[in-house]
Amino acid sequence: MALKVLGLSTSPRDRGNSDLLVREALRGAESAGADGEYLSLRGLSVHPCVECNACAGTGLCRVGDDLQQVLDRVLAADRLIFGTPVFFMAVCAQAKLLIDRCQCLWSRKYVLKQPVFAGGPRDRRALVIAVGGTKSKQMFECVGLTMKYWFDVLDVRHAANLFVNQVDGRGDILQHPAAMQEAFRLGAALADTAAPAPEKPATVELFGPALPGRAQGENHGG
Repeated sequence: MALKVLGLSTSPRDRGNSDLLVREALRGAESAGADGEYLSLRGLSVHPCVECNACAGTGLCRVGDDLQQVLDRVLAADRLIFGTPVFFMAVCAQAKLLIDRCQCLWSRKYVLKQPVFAGGPRDRRALVIAVGGTKSKQMFECVGLTMKYWFDVLDVRHAANLFVNQVDGRGDILQHPAAMQEAFRLGAALADTAAPAPEKPATVELFGPALPGRAQGENHGG
């Protein structure tokens, strides 16, 4: 049976830079024989956590929106490709809403001592793609830390990162072929069932071309 690989884009822009890299990584995974699915948070309704703590008793979130359909696909996946632009040195708002709402899974795992998903433990791995508009490398530190603890809750091993900076305008990543090639390569590697599970994530950091006429904002990379 083919691996299920979910490409999850949290970018608010359709075909923004992180979104395009997620699609390319997913294409790489499919080239390695995986069964790929693309999912964007754009157009979905995921509200903030209201900290009602109802999930501490049930392991379920009581807020009625599109969260559950996203979680169903995340938990069903054997491999996860997660893409986010960097906003003010962190993941974008859309990504953070999803991550915060996974308090229900944290409660299920650590409070109720229940499995996060049915069927028992399995080999699950993830690739993180983040794109920022400035020269700073520090903007990826917060992204990496956030993903580390989110993946712990999801029972996912953090396999690799692709961090690209100095890319801001929508679609500018297409003028950075090295980034597109790395996304494809890392996606294919993620789907390689013969590769041993990594002890720590392999990280690829690339500087994008500083294109003329592009303002360098607070890390926004799309």
